[in-house]
Amino acid sequence: MARYHISSLILFLVIALLASPSQGFLGTKKKIKSAVFYSPKLVMSPGSVSDFYLLDMDFPRGHIGLKSFHAEVVDEAGNPVPLHETYLHHWAVQPHYVRKGAKLPQQEMLRRQDPKSNLYSASDIILVKNGGLCRSPVLRHYFGSGSETRNTSTYVPDPYAIEIDNPEERPDGYEFKWLLNIHAIDTRGVEDKTGCIECLCDLYNVTVNEYGRTIKPGYKGGLHCCYDKTQCPVKSGFGNGEKKRNLYLKYTVKWVDWDKTVLPAKIYIFDVTDSWKKSVGDSQEHICKVEYDVEPCKTNGDGCIDVKKKSLVMPFNGYIVYGVAHQHAGGIGAALYRDSGEEICTSMAKYGNGVEPGNEAGYIVGMTSCYPADPVKVSYEETLTLEVNYSSAVGHTGVMGLFHIFVVQQLPEPELSLPNLFQAPAGSVSVLAFLAVTVLVAVVVLIAAVIYRRQNREDGYQSLST
Repeated sequence: MARYHISSLILFLVIALLASPSQGFLGTKKKIKSAVFYSPKLVMSPGSVSDFYLLDMDFPRGHIGLKSFHAEVVDEAGNPVPLHETYLHHWAVQPHYVRKGAKLPQQEMLRRQDPKSNLYSASDIILVKNGGLCRSPVLRHYFGSGSETRNTSTYVPDPYAIEIDNPEERPDGYEFKWLLNIHAIDTRGVEDKTGCIECLCDLYNVTVNEYGRTIKPGYKGGLHCCYDKTQCPVKSGFGNGEKKRNLYLKYTVKWVDWDKTVLPAKIYIFDVTDSWKKSVGDSQEHICKVEYDVEPCKTNGDGCIDVKKKSLVMPFNGYIVYGVAHQHAGGIGAALYRDSGEEICTSMAKYGNGVEPGNEAGYIVGMTSCYPADPVKVSYEETLTLEVNYSSAVGHTGVMGLFHIFVVQQLPEPELSLPNLFQAPAGSVSVLAFLAVTVLVAVVVLIAAVIYRRQNREDGYQSLST
């Protein structure tokens, strides 16, 4: 009977130890930290536009891994502000290095800075760009969103994170900081709310962009017509000065301290307006127009859909673990496909049906995020197609068709468990994992053998005394 119990104990120990996951692969969930920050105030009045840049926003410091970035507009009491009062056209954050001791430009100077000037190439500031593909000043950010921000997940799945401020990559004499851009439009009491948020040039009564350059003929509306300090017309008799208020971008950041258990993910942004063409050659630049117009269809009905597609060659080998689109009002959704037609990721627009913040009728209040059940393998120079759909029942100006993805080069090692060892392909189990399991089994067997010998001795002593 004693030998039977010992044999059962040995079997239990082996199965229990092999079936339990290795501590090195528990992921990041239990190590996540979170903090809430507020931007400088946005002084808003009916019809006003705020579009400023801040070169040193509050943010977690050190060598970290970003897990998510969530933002919304709130008032001085911290209450969420609905989109039908203040429309959040977009916000974006981007890391950069600043020379120690350098005096950063003031907000007023920065917002009027021509992107063709030398600000972004100045020796005092070195921008850190996302993985690509677009390299225009507008699409180099890490995280960014718009009206959909409250109900769109940006969470980087376990065990991955966006690596930030690696000491080995930081230039000597520089420190790591974050840039913040907020573009908000106050639509309280305006004559044409839709025209205001779609930035119609005639409505804003502008003929030059924020850099003083004449707006090109045929440009009906978009970012060049609703820049900082422009004004959308307000209905006669609607109070202005007394309705001035201070708003803030409230943002919640989640992160983990960087260590060997965290695997790096990179951010890539695709734009359906990208001018790159494979036939021209791989050296051609990705010139992204960022925005475009949707012309109204000539027939009525639900079949009025504007479809734009763009095929792009991937500059990486890796696995897609996340995808999400950014669209404006009228957007239906966007998808990423292989050349074969296989769907990789789809992101659909969610519209509100009420008046409360996060459920405003007529506005995109969220985009569905794509988390593939299994990471999607993509090969270097493989062609993927981005498709963006908008309703064209009515026309739209200044819309966007962007798609953000997270890409990883390394998948996590399989857990050190008996089922995984038997089910995993022969080449997927590392030598280290194999050795670890071998040592583990040996230790268990050795302990069991010692217990077994001791039990035999005790049984023998008892039998002699009878």
